Amino acid sequence: MNTIKISVRNLVEFILRSGNLTTSSGLKDPDAMQEGARIHKKIQRKMKSGYQAEVALSIIVPISYDDINFEICVEGRADGIFTDETGYNIDEIKGVYRELASIENPIEVHRAQALCYGYIWACEHSLEGIGIQMTYCHIPTEEIKRFNEYIDFKTLEKWFYELLHEYAKWASWELKWHEKRNISIKNIEFPFEYRPGQNTLVKGVYQTILRKKRLYIEAPTGVGKTISTIFPAVKAMGEELSEKLFYLTAKTITRTVAQDAFNILSYNGVHLKYVTITAKEKICILDKPTCNPGSCPRALGHFDRVNDAVFDVITHEEHITREIVSTYAEKHNVCPFEMCLDISTWVDAVIGDYNYAFDPNACLKRFFGTDTTSNNYIFLIDEAHNLVDRAREMYSASLIKEDFLSIKKLTKFMSKKITNAIERCNKSLLALKRDCDVLTEWQLIDIEDFVIRLMQLANYLDEYLQDSRNNKHGSNNVKGQINLMEFEGVNNSELVPDTREKILDFYFSVRAFLNTYELLDDKYIIYSDYSEDGNFRLRLQCMDPSTNLDSYLKKGRCSIFFSATFLPIKYYMEQLAGGTDDYAVYAPSPFSPKNRLIMIGRDVSTKYTRRGPAEYKKIAGYIIDFISAKIGNYLIFFSSYKMIDDVLPFVEENLDFEPDIYIQSSSMNEQQREEFLNNFKENPTKTTLGFCVMGGIFGEGIDLKENRLIGAIIVGTGLPMVCNENELFKDYFDREDKPGFDYSYRYPGMNKVLQSAGRVIRTDTDRGAILLLDERFTQASYQKLFPKEWYPYEVVTKNSMRKRVEEFWKD
Repeated sequence: MNTIKISVRNLVEFILRSGNLTTSSGLKDPDAMQEGARIHKKIQRKMKSGYQAEVALSIIVPISYDDINFEICVEGRADGIFTDETGYNIDEIKGVYRELASIENPIEVHRAQALCYGYIWACEHSLEGIGIQMTYCHIPTEEIKRFNEYIDFKTLEKWFYELLHEYAKWASWELKWHEKRNISIKNIEFPFEYRPGQNTLVKGVYQTILRKKRLYIEAPTGVGKTISTIFPAVKAMGEELSEKLFYLTAKTITRTVAQDAFNILSYNGVHLKYVTITAKEKICILDKPTCNPGSCPRALGHFDRVNDAVFDVITHEEHITREIVSTYAEKHNVCPFEMCLDISTWVDAVIGDYNYAFDPNACLKRFFGTDTTSNNYIFLIDEAHNLVDRAREMYSASLIKEDFLSIKKLTKFMSKKITNAIERCNKSLLALKRDCDVLTEWQLIDIEDFVIRLMQLANYLDEYLQDSRNNKHGSNNVKGQINLMEFEGVNNSELVPDTREKILDFYFSVRAFLNTYELLDDKYIIYSDYSEDGNFRLRLQCMDPSTNLDSYLKKGRCSIFFSATFLPIKYYMEQLAGGTDDYAVYAPSPFSPKNRLIMIGRDVSTKYTRRGPAEYKKIAGYIIDFISAKIGNYLIFFSSYKMIDDVLPFVEENLDFEPDIYIQSSSMNEQQREEFLNNFKENPTKTTLGFCVMGGIFGEGIDLKENRLIGAIIVGTGLPMVCNENELFKDYFDREDKPGFDYSYRYPGMNKVLQSAGRVIRTDTDRGAILLLDERFTQASYQKLFPKEWYPYEVVTKNSMRKRVEEFWKD
């Protein structure tokens, strides 16, 4: 018989949640867990002899629901069990920041946890009834308030079975769905004829899943990386080697590619449910997400309706895209983002950004919370070269001194404790600022005193935000009730919305900084500097994200990293938590080298010392000759917007024809990006040029197939700008006996070059030319980073290039 396991806490929080959706606030893991554990142990130690602490309890209940028989195993750990004159009692302990005077009755979901433990203990000991004690401890003062009641067994049994019956609806659906899914997967075949090397790639992914390893795949455009990773992962799921797939990306466009791959398998008979998680800002019905009933009509009573909404979706849809989520959220009048997160619990695959799995401040706590247990999750990580910089940022944090002064102005009439705590923090920052001003070189700094003061400020903010007198909606909100240990569900009614949001944003920054401080090891540096607008900044910088990434990757079964630009593979494996027994593979390009012309202009440079009108005119001459050989669509990539501004006038004044020219701007929204790409049409009768920035929104992830793009010019080696942060990276890796310049400049720069060039050849019928403009591309240190499919290439001059590109188009 199938057995479904669920913890007591997850059971009651899921079935009994109700009330309003409010702005999340408060302690995040691991702080809440640490504080909660400390309070529990202190209270337990003070109890009389005979008090049993942390008692593991479980019960298996046979269930028959919707023509299916199974068992539900409910398990958990009671905080305490003791006896008094009434008999046995269950003690449920909760640490809170709310003033105890505001808690007039036990929070319903806390009481429900105690009732579950009481029922299990009463069954084991054949009791006619049992006592329930709710112990609330005010964390700042350690003041205690208790609620006691006695419940007869029949009443308790009726309540417990009603709770299980409601959950049985979900459990029986899940069992039936998994059976249907696995049967459909069993006989599925790869949906295409294998390209050269693709069969080996599919087998490699499957073997990695079997062996619970990590695989790093460098696969050029056209290999079919997405389907080659998704197909074996789905096969493994059908064999119950995996319980959930996470397809993780850096850009929206690659999420669409993943959806397409799942849709192909569906077309070939596979039943598999996926959900695509869209950022809150993009899917919210408001212009700016404001999660409280006073601002959003869907926040009012959201948790009363959301379970019905989720069940409606998962029982009627398999491919749950952004549009599907929005449709059902409107039907049930719930928040689409929160609903989407709930859907992720019940689907087979989750498609979304890296941060939903790896960011300590944004990851899906239901899967990647503080629990270190390994689960049968498969991570498929697309365009994984992006994860190095993204992970460094995820595990770093900054605070701005001027923000403390701004918040002090908002709080000085509300809380003297908070205002004084802010002032103490500001004094510490002022001392650090003075030290920073007199340093002649970058030095690591000691911030221990500041962190102690910051922790005190965070605790005062927690206490204030959780005080029910400042919480109009949260006191009757079971979302808030459920998460009192995480301190979610705050809506400060004393503050106007803009002021409240500013304080909450500041609060989150403080908490993120403190959480990051707990991660500090020898792969971090602490430094201070000034932001572009002149504000003083204190920075915790993760230099090497491998340790932090490893802690999240270990929560899954295996990880598949893949990218078209994974050179040098040793560097990426090192930064992305690769071990000595993990694998790296190269998938050869399936495309004929005759369809691609790669040229290097050896008599031009973009070095800072060479930049000027003469060099810009030479670059413009290369561009004009390159695009004059054939009418078509071209992208020209530069290292910066300034470089575009410097070169473009020389192109325009020397052209003897009038192409359509479109220029990437620094703040294009999705619609503007789409409009930009729509200018590159099939079978053009007039030349179209796009001036873009390497590493930007058009430098990777776009798919202009066939003659929608026939050429790309890459102006420069893509090296990041010389700045304090990049110099810190260089110095750090030099100290680690690694090539600091390569790690901080050359490798990131060449990755942008490779990605930009990869826009040209997308299918086996594409034909295109690529021109690299910088003499440094002829150096061995850069050529060793060329992918295999770039050979052979040709070195040209301004005078020889046009003839060569004309010959290419005549062939």
